[in-house]
Amino acid sequence: MRYEGPIYRPPSEADSLLIQATVGCPHNKCTFCTIYKNGIRFKIRPVKDIMQDIYSASKTYGLNVKTLFFPAGNTIAMKTDDLAEICIYARKIFPDLERITVYGSSQYIHQKGLSGLKRLADAGLNRVHVGLESGNDDVLRHVQKGVDAKRQIEAGQWVVAAGLELSLYVVLGLGGVVLTDAHADATANALNRINPDFIRLRTFVPKINTQMLDEVESGKFKMLGPHGILEETERLVRQLNVTSYLASDHYTNYINVCGKLPESKEKIIKQIRAEHQFPESHFRPFFIGEQ
Repeated sequence: MRYEGPIYRPPSEADSLLIQATVGCPHNKCTFCTIYKNGIRFKIRPVKDIMQDIYSASKTYGLNVKTLFFPAGNTIAMKTDDLAEICIYARKIFPDLERITVYGSSQYIHQKGLSGLKRLADAGLNRVHVGLESGNDDVLRHVQKGVDAKRQIEAGQWVVAAGLELSLYVVLGLGGVVLTDAHADATANALNRINPDFIRLRTFVPKINTQMLDEVESGKFKMLGPHGILEETERLVRQLNVTSYLASDHYTNYINVCGKLPESKEKIIKQIRAEHQFPESHFRPFFIGEQ
């Protein structure tokens, strides 16, 4: 098996076989992200090379692989037929596969349309991890996400309608002090309209070599402190009307709240309020991310 450039996978794919299908990210303009900013240009690996790596993995790990993840940052950007082909081949090689997963940004999902997503579901793709980040257009423009809320919502709705599991990531604090309420409100609206399988909370941490870090250090972008993040989280959760599983299991977060909604909503809100009673010095300190 061959790997090129940074290889990242969601925490939920910790035990998955990783077969690289793409290199880098085709957008690579988000001002908060540093992962692919080191000169790695986006490219799609040849299907024959990907299939060779799948076959090689079967000789190394055997045939009873249960979960497979295709890095890198935006594998959904592959041609639909090519992505379908490697999914079909993987299920042929690993007959006990229970899940095939990729990362995908909303703009590239949107380009596929509902029919393309159904084609991928039929080919054996099970789950897509998507960085929603925010449902607020001002926030999305500021971080140069490359997509507006309308297309994000449509893309998410199409993933769900195609029968694929959808894991959406929200970045708490991405609107800073100025847009915290607008960020929480619009993001809750987007999540309600999509109703993804998973909502995964992350907290904004400025990363090295990014425009957002420059804005933080210059004072142009005013970050929320721990209490501000907790208040934003409560505002977001309180407005959710979904049947999603909510998780905040990440090193960037100040607290870990999780549970199936709507059943766990009040429990989560009580936990947030209880944590808010602690002084801000109780929570993890400010740091600059390196990844």
